[in-house]
Amino acid sequence: MSYLAGFIGAGNMGGALARAAAKSAKGSIVVSDRDKKKAAQLAEEIGAKTADNSEIAKKAKYIFLGVKPQMLTELFEEIAPILQERKDEFILVTMAAGRAVETVEKLAGCDCPVIRIMPNTPAAVGKGMILYCTNGKVASVGEFLEFMEGAGMLDEIPEKLIDAASAITGCAPAWIDMFMEAMADGGVLCGLPRDKALKYAAAVLSGTAELALESGKHPGELKDAVCSPGGTTIEGLAVLEKHAFRSAVIEAVTAAYEKNFKL
Repeated sequence: MSYLAGFIGAGNMGGALARAAAKSAKGSIVVSDRDKKKAAQLAEEIGAKTADNSEIAKKAKYIFLGVKPQMLTELFEEIAPILQERKDEFILVTMAAGRAVETVEKLAGCDCPVIRIMPNTPAAVGKGMILYCTNGKVASVGEFLEFMEGAGMLDEIPEKLIDAASAITGCAPAWIDMFMEAMADGGVLCGLPRDKALKYAAAVLSGTAELALESGKHPGELKDAVCSPGGTTIEGLAVLEKHAFRSAVIEAVTAAYEKNFKL
């Protein structure tokens, strides 16, 4: 039996993408993980099967490599000989930060199609931003885009830009979570119950992002529309500027980008 997609690694990101793929490819998904209990729980949840890495390497058309960058070499030591013996079509899908398509090709030791993706955690609820590029040997990405659309928005980008882009898309959810938590803390300090403060902070972040995407307006223009002369919003904005809010965010993005090359 062959599978449309096999996920090696059932962690946060691999699990989120497997859940998305299962929405349109039920019965054609297989998962593996060092933690067999975790793999079994995910498989039961999404109606998939479990297997070991070798079976996925042998039978899956799309082989998702959901392991940490530093574990990639070890994984290929196990599966590369299997991949090299395959005569049918298969595509490697790597999500290892800082690992170029060329590196994955060399580790695989065969002339195979590779899709490099950089997803983020909102993919777990179908609101992800998934960047992708290919090594030029993928005949068509149509099928891949179709069964992954349940993860959110997919956008093709040249590989030379993918590390810079992922410093925003991949890392920013953590920074946004911190910002959201801080806003809720502020609300609690002002007397709001914690559950309502968190609900309001999350809703306003989500709504503001949707407004920016749908209106196409520059964030500065949207910001100015909220800042009445002498009002409460401009007062709070002045405090953020006093503490170098924008500079801190810019430095966070560049630090994350530079870390890619040290992994």
